[in-house]
Parts: sequence; C-alpha cells; structure tokens
Amino acid sequence: MLAIGVDVGGTKIAMGVVDETGRILAQVRRDTDPHDTDGIDRVIAETCNELGREYEVGAIGLAACGFVSADRATMAFAPNIAWRDYPLAKNVSALLELDVPVVVENDANAAGWAEFRFGAGRDATDMLMLTIGTGLGGAVIVGRELVRGRWGVAAEVGHMRVVPDGHSCGCGHSGCWEQYASGSALVREARAAVVALPHRSARLLELGGTSQGIEGPHVTKAAAEGDSLAVELIATLGRWIGEGAASVAALLDPEIIVIGGGVCAAGDLLLLPARKGYESQLSALGHRPVARIELAEQGNDAGIIGAADLARR
Repeated sequence: MLAIGVDVGGTKIAMGVVDETGRILAQVRRDTDPHDTDGIDRVIAETCNELGREYEVGAIGLAACGFVSADRATMAFAPNIAWRDYPLAKNVSALLELDVPVVVENDANAAGWAEFRFGAGRDATDMLMLTIGTGLGGAVIVGRELVRGRWGVAAEVGHMRVVPDGHSCGCGHSGCWEQYASGSALVREARAAVVALPHRSARLLELGGTSQGIEGPHVTKAAAEGDSLAVELIATLGRWIGEGAASVAALLDPEIIVIGGGVCAAGDLLLLPARKGYESQLSALGHRPVARIELAEQGNDAGIIGAADLARR
C-alpha cells in the first residue's frame, strides 16, 4: 500500500508518496508561515489531494517537531509552529478529498523509524536514534516497536540533564544534553573559540565573516579541510554525543545508535570521538556487548519516509 508522508517544518513542508520498501515515488515542497495554522492545514491537504489524484494512497502520516498526543491525532505543543493542543489530524482530514486515515507523528520518531525500517538500523531489534539539529531529537526502538510512552512524548533524550547548573536550555531547565550535543552547541562553542583563540581561527573567520557569522556548516567544512580548531570542535561534539548515549544505554541497552543531522557530513571526525566517548562512560565495559554507532542513511527524506510507513502501520 502506498502512503503519503509529510514532514512539517517551521517554514516549509516536504511531502512524498512512499511505497512499502521506503522508496519515494513523488515528492513536493511548499513554503509555509509558522504563525498561520489554517494555512498550513490547507497546504498539506491541497498537496495531498494533488498527490492522491496521481497515486492510490491508503494513509497519510504527518511528522512535526513537538509533543504529539498518545492517540497520534493532536499536536499538544510545537516549539516552532503556533500549535497548542491543536487537532491537526482532524483539521487536515476535513479538507481532504481522500478518504484515508491521517496520523500525526513526532518528527524525530518518524526519522528514527525510517532508519530502523530502511536505513542504518534495518537489521537491528533495539535502536537509539539521535538527530543532531538545532536541538537534540531522539527516537527509541525496543523489540522492533517504537517507544512513545504513556502520553506520547517519550524519547525526549535531549532534555536529560548531563551537567548540573550547566548551560540554560530553551525548555526552562539547565544542563540538558542538547546544550552540549547539538548544532546549536557546536555554533556556540565555535563562536566562543574564535574570540578566545584568534591565532587559530583564520579559516573559520574566513568562512563565517565574523565570529557571530559562523554556523555549523562552516565548522564542518573547515574540519573536513583539516583545520585543527574545527576538528577539535567536532570532536568535542562527538564526545558529548557518545557520553550521553552511554547513559541512555544504561537504561535501554540498544543494539545500534544512529546519528542523523547535517553534522553527519563530518563523517569519522564525528563518529570516532562519539564511539570513544561512548565506551569511556559505558558501565561494566568488557562485560557487555558494545552498541554500534553509525551515521544515518536516509538524510533529509527520513521524516517523509518514516511518517508514511508509520501511518501505513
């Protein structure tokens, strides 16, 4: 059965028709206004209607950043879109020409499911997915099932506290893992480093223009070129990813840990420190299997693929 997967971002929506092997048969992108919730509903429905005229689809999955209700119908909270207890599935369904079920998923869960079904975790039974973006998203698979929790908001691993009284987090607390293992953390540390270490900052400043102009892709590019400061910044990010993942492993014992997000372009410059950091903090090392840590394979399409497959299920 074909299904439509929709990846709803703050300023754009990507959607596609996905077959049962995870292959995208058709794909569309649309710009949106995060403050216009009615407009987002219309764009989703209109585009799904267009795709539905060309393909016979049996379900629609909507993936977005935020808290999703346990019944997979309502966006309880979204940080980047004006959704508060918003009946997204109901509103979109009312505008559809298609008579198919519509389900809502957290975007990290959707991406994690795509990796589990069709990507780096396809041979695993238990998996932890970490999505390194502005924040740190997570998805947990246990016994081949996605863990949503009683209220639908499980796997918010980015908000585990790893540093008491550490950096303030947007969630209202401090010391959260995502303040040390995210794209935002990488940018913060890079901007601070070029001020503190001007004699080592030439390449980063060349790419960013000023200290405040430096972004994550600049650090990744400089690291790939061999710039020593950028390599150290990526390695520090990798270490934080690995050390935090060891704490999750103490609870869940995953078979594989998959890392997704734009920073994955750093490849082994990120992976090797992550693996080292993971093993350095893993309890009873030498007396237990060590999870593999690998890069995600589905890239920017993971949300579409995962949302479609979860809706189909």
